[in-house]
Amino acid sequence: MSTRAPGSHRYEATIERAGWSLAAGSVLGGLIVLGLVLRGGQYDPLALAAAWGLGTVLMGMGITAVAGPLWLVMHVAGWRRPRHAALVGAIASLAIFVGAQTYGFGLLDMPPTDNRALLYRWLSAIATSAVIAVAAAFIGLVMWRIAYRRQG
Repeated sequence: MSTRAPGSHRYEATIERAGWSLAAGSVLGGLIVLGLVLRGGQYDPLALAAAWGLGTVLMGMGITAVAGPLWLVMHVAGWRRPRHAALVGAIASLAIFVGAQTYGFGLLDMPPTDNRALLYRWLSAIATSAVIAVAAAFIGLVMWRIAYRRQG
């Protein structure tokens, strides 16, 4: 009888590969921010460099603070497949961005005028966050590929 958790397939990571994975995820996040800034019509080289740099740093912080602990739980539980990495990226980003757009999922005070458009706010938050979740899932897959190697 195997003592491995279901779905583990003996994928292993090292600290070095995890560090490279974090760096790659951060850079990819910075590139997404850069793309959004370009799409917004900004073409000043200094502003673009600042957008990429800030996006990279903030993405690295987000991955470390939010996705890192979630992935650690998944890793310890043996859920180490690529689809698990994509799922962690998508769910974490979806939760963060929906929460940010809906006054903390409705737990924080909101202006009385927003009550009239509450359903629209929720639908808009879910739709825009879903797009971001797809990008985060892709980043999770890239990070997984860098960090993990199949053992045995």
